[in-house]
Amino acid sequence: MISNVSILKNITILYAEDEEALREITLNILKGFTKKQFVAQNGAEGLELFKQNESEIDLIITDVNMPIMNGLEMIREIKRINPNIPIIVATAFSNTEYLLEAIDIGVDKYVLKPIDMKKLLQLMSQSLLYHELKDLYIDNLTHLPNRNKLKKDLEDSNKDLIAMINIDKFSTINDLFGEHNGDQVLLKFSDTLQKYFNKELFSIYRVEADKFLVISREYDLDTQEFYNLCKKFEDFIEEDPVCIDEHEIDLNITIGIAKSSDGNAYKYAQRVIAYARKKFEPILIYNDSFNIQESFEENIKWIKKIRNGVRNGNFKAYFQPIVDTKTKEVYKYEALVRYIDDDGTVVSPYTFLDIAKKAKLYPNIIKIMINEAFNLIKNKDKRVAVNISFEDIASAATMSYVYNVIENNKEYASKLEFEILESEEISDFSEVFKFIENMKKYECKIGVDDFGAGYSNFNMLVNLDIDFVKIDGSLIRGINESRNQQIIVRTIDEFAKKFGFKTVAEFVSDENIYNEVKEIGVSYSQGYYFDAPLSYSEIS
Repeated sequence: MISNVSILKNITILYAEDEEALREITLNILKGFTKKQFVAQNGAEGLELFKQNESEIDLIITDVNMPIMNGLEMIREIKRINPNIPIIVATAFSNTEYLLEAIDIGVDKYVLKPIDMKKLLQLMSQSLLYHELKDLYIDNLTHLPNRNKLKKDLEDSNKDLIAMINIDKFSTINDLFGEHNGDQVLLKFSDTLQKYFNKELFSIYRVEADKFLVISREYDLDTQEFYNLCKKFEDFIEEDPVCIDEHEIDLNITIGIAKSSDGNAYKYAQRVIAYARKKFEPILIYNDSFNIQESFEENIKWIKKIRNGVRNGNFKAYFQPIVDTKTKEVYKYEALVRYIDDDGTVVSPYTFLDIAKKAKLYPNIIKIMINEAFNLIKNKDKRVAVNISFEDIASAATMSYVYNVIENNKEYASKLEFEILESEEISDFSEVFKFIENMKKYECKIGVDDFGAGYSNFNMLVNLDIDFVKIDGSLIRGINESRNQQIIVRTIDEFAKKFGFKTVAEFVSDENIYNEVKEIGVSYSQGYYFDAPLSYSEIS
């Protein structure tokens, strides 16, 4: 009785045999047990078939003595392409010379001629089960040990010196060049990693799609020496683009290094790499002074406060005036979210907004803000602008709520404006087009916020049916002292006005900045030079 033979019914094999009669007999039997078969008459033909159909082939059965290229030569070349492919050798020679060479190049099993088909099928099923287990610990693309293997290895030692290496914004590479080219980038990155970090001194893992790990085999290696090696690798990656076909692809990486004798090195490496990315540092060594643990505790505290605050009404809108730049008369107000603590302390969004987004609590904010906006519009007859993110626009549930509120207040909707956050990546413009079209039906005005930050796209302004552009505060702050900022702001203002958009300058904090903005001709201005954000009761 052959056990586990059912595992063969869905596999594709490559069978290489030069002896025609044996090949036909064996192939006819294999057809009854396997899904698909590629057949070669010699090693060269077998190698070519493997190159053309690697993604399909699950297992190889090959003779040793064949013309043009023998079986062992073929195996050696195939193992360079995919070291994990299971291979069974069929040979009439039982001498140790062939068997030792076969084992040396990675053959799993062998069967002697004349072939006992029952034995061959048993070996095939055993080999596949072994590789199925082995694949649990090997990354399919790079053939590096994977996260499962890392966990297993970390159980064996509490003392570790680790570098976690993350390719920044790797999803953008897939979006720009396609997933096939993205995979080629990962393969070349993996090869470079293995060249820089000698496998006799370091263990290398691929733990996530764009995240790799390097562990020193010598815990006593000086951390600064390890840092220097990582820094050389980081410099090389960022100075030399990866070439895929005719494409030059620039990579940026972030590296977090941690050393621990209490089994926490991996956890610390995860924390420090997140901290490094937040601080825009390309490489950092974990240090208790970073207060990362305190940061996590603060996050947890705020997640709880946000949840309770939504239910208990702790979130309120404060309204900052936006004035006509020429006359300084208030034209409208921007609704800005604030958290009102139980003791009356007003907390700015910089403290909790990112946490709300990461914890998937952000949709509650736009719901609160649109109701707060209509409260000011209806009761005090003011024009109000509300920020809206692409995440809000792309959410069917959020937009259903927004449309419902507007429909219930449609007689006031012409005084409601939306500022689409330009600094957040927009992945589907059709959703934005639909949103703008729907809002225009209610006579709401639409603008783009934060223009000049992020990946500013002038073509986007032309294609969107917007009414105004808000110039990012990073370009306004200190504009009176920066010729470059003056040129950029003037360019944005002239471009916008040619296409019929009004412009808004935010972060106008003093008279010198105001005078520069006024001289350029920006339509509206906002900032502490005119007024701070005001509570509902402070607006007359």
